[in-house]
Amino acid sequence: MHRNFTTHQYIERKTGFIKDETLYHDNIVNHIYSAARENRSVIYRMVTSKYITDMLAYINYDIPMGKRILGGSSFLKNAGIDTTEFLDSPESLDTARKFFERKIKYNECRPMPVGQGIIVSPADSRMLIGSLDETSCLFLKEKFFSFAELLGNKTEWLEKFCNGKYAVFRLTPEKYHYNHVPASGVVSDYYEVDGNYNSCNPGAVTAIDGAYSKNRRTVTIINTDVPGGTGAGFVAMIEVAALMIGVIQQCYSENGYDNPSVVIKGMFLRKGSVKSLFRPGSSVDILLFEKGRINFCDDIVENSQRRDVRSRFTVHFDKALVETDVEVRSEIAHIK
Repeated sequence: MHRNFTTHQYIERKTGFIKDETLYHDNIVNHIYSAARENRSVIYRMVTSKYITDMLAYINYDIPMGKRILGGSSFLKNAGIDTTEFLDSPESLDTARKFFERKIKYNECRPMPVGQGIIVSPADSRMLIGSLDETSCLFLKEKFFSFAELLGNKTEWLEKFCNGKYAVFRLTPEKYHYNHVPASGVVSDYYEVDGNYNSCNPGAVTAIDGAYSKNRRTVTIINTDVPGGTGAGFVAMIEVAALMIGVIQQCYSENGYDNPSVVIKGMFLRKGSVKSLFRPGSSVDILLFEKGRINFCDDIVENSQRRDVRSRFTVHFDKALVETDVEVRSEIAHIK
């Protein structure tokens, strides 16, 4: 197969069009991770450390130079960001950090689908799907993560999600960076797993085996088989830190962004509500589902298997792996 690493494409769900992704600082990221492979013991630990992540985040997002580097209004225009969605005026977002941590009028511009048994996207993101079941045509064993490592080797949850399905939601820098609840239910477990801060650039992800399960992350296990729940069994939501994402702030709120609270065991989470914030940059959410409980939407399944899209994941793993650009709170799966 021809290996084209200069392009990465995805499918825009709204239109069905194939789109080229703008990969910010792509040459630098690829160079860093090429060096990391050659001398992992020194360079890799340095590049993916919290110190480097915090320093780069400060330079890019907290000082005036950061806004000039991003290009201000030209960045908004080139990235196709609709400023009418913003809850606050664009003029008030006078630092790169404020821009990346922006709030939106999500009840208006990201309306919820009707139906109790629907699972929704946790983020504005590029979505990939897979299965941990070897009999499934979506089987992608440990391509993006080590299943056991991802869950922090917690036996109870490893058994619960064994042979289930998963979805990876990759947030790119221009995206809205709040995460929302994918399914209604009660929090059965919540914990943090320490790790590195690998980049979410496709080149970095394919350079490091199981990159997502090596990054720092938070794990929320939601029991949706409860009164008022979605009825999809247990659902794991893993929020993954990344390069320049030093903080995953839990800020659950059922009424816009008002009165945010931390996520704790026993709390009922309502589908579509704000759950957390990546501060700032780009990162990844991963959802895990129990075997036999859900089906992904047909268009997302069909998109993932297309061979006419130049995806770096397809090239690297030699298997059709195409992302669909999805909006937060849009339907991505339904219960069986």
